[in-house]
Amino acid sequence: MEKLKMGGISFTCGRWPFDPEKSTLIFIHGAASNNIFWNAQVEGLSEAFNTVAVDLPGHGASAGQGKSDIAGYADMVTEFMDVIQPPLPIPCGLSMGGAITQRLILDHPDRFSAGILINTGARLKVTPLIFELIEKKYADFVKSIFSMAISAKTDIKELRPEIEASTQCQPAIASGDFRACDGFDVTAELVRIEIPILVLAATDDKLTPVKYGIFLSDNIKNAELLTIRDAGHFSPMEKPHEVNRAIYDFLNRAIIQTVHMKEKDNRKNRN
Repeated sequence: MEKLKMGGISFTCGRWPFDPEKSTLIFIHGAASNNIFWNAQVEGLSEAFNTVAVDLPGHGASAGQGKSDIAGYADMVTEFMDVIQPPLPIPCGLSMGGAITQRLILDHPDRFSAGILINTGARLKVTPLIFELIEKKYADFVKSIFSMAISAKTDIKELRPEIEASTQCQPAIASGDFRACDGFDVTAELVRIEIPILVLAATDDKLTPVKYGIFLSDNIKNAELLTIRDAGHFSPMEKPHEVNRAIYDFLNRAIIQTVHMKEKDNRKNRN
């Protein structure tokens, strides 16, 4: 796994330069997080795909200030992609990152052949308690992550150092992230998404319950829902093998489907 920085944006990737023949997974982290969150995916899927995990502005090692709206973050990811030029990009986001992924797909429908939404929703209202903790007792907010975002069935002893490293964020940036989530709502726009979408939910997710994933899969034309058992909001860290297998299997089907559709269109054009 390589750590790079371009245009002030820090990111990790499975290989550099990219393999031009492979699709590129663009992993987008959630609120108050960074690209460390996706280490198991960047490494675990790097043989089959190009893999990239980005630090949003003001997060991790990236320069700049955080945003207070999802559209602003989506614009930043678009600019980042223009810089690194990933072949056949496929956005994959968790929670706030899933909101950013939805915004990317809605705003640039011809740029992506598939998308992956993990533990997220079409609307992400935030409880006032989170804002209160961030603004008054940020250390308590960080501690609460282990009860709010992780399943009680997960053994966190080995995960704790990586979870703590992936949740280091300035309080002002974290507050802006959650305000961006609180203002996000694309429920009326989901019908416009036509590319294949994988929706991953987790049985023990308290922050974005399974019903959020069901709503997405019911309202996106070509979506399929898969539920990760005995995992919470941080399922890519809690159950990395299950999440990676779900992504791998879905993209193989989606890529094959896309190739067949292109071949069909080419035959029509020739006739």
